[in-house]
Amino acid sequence: MLRDATAYSGIAVIDMTQARQFYSDTLGLRTSEEYGLMWLHHPGGRDTLIYEQPEATAASYTVLNFEVQDIDEAVAFLRSRNVTPEVYAGLNQDESGVFRDEGPYIVWFRDPSGNVLSMLQER
Repeated sequence: MLRDATAYSGIAVIDMTQARQFYSDTLGLRTSEEYGLMWLHHPGGRDTLIYEQPEATAASYTVLNFEVQDIDEAVAFLRSRNVTPEVYAGLNQDESGVFRDEGPYIVWFRDPSGNVLSMLQER
């Protein structure tokens, strides 16, 4: 039954106004709103639902990953929008905050509610 159902993930945010500004204006994502909810529209129809939950606890794990062609350009974009990459103790990240050891190159950052997002570049 569920294998043929359309599915999407959702991210809880504390303040929809801040989330709207961050996802639409800061990150430049295509968005729409319906019933007080916000949709992030990604290529291939893989949309993400953003909903307000004032008592939400930020996800400490990555809830949304963006595949990029050039991680250094992506980091420069984040910084130009005053978004600071996360640096994790014990993880070998370079001076830009990019992890380059194993797997894809990856940089983590947070939305205004503290949810962890990432951008990654395949090698």
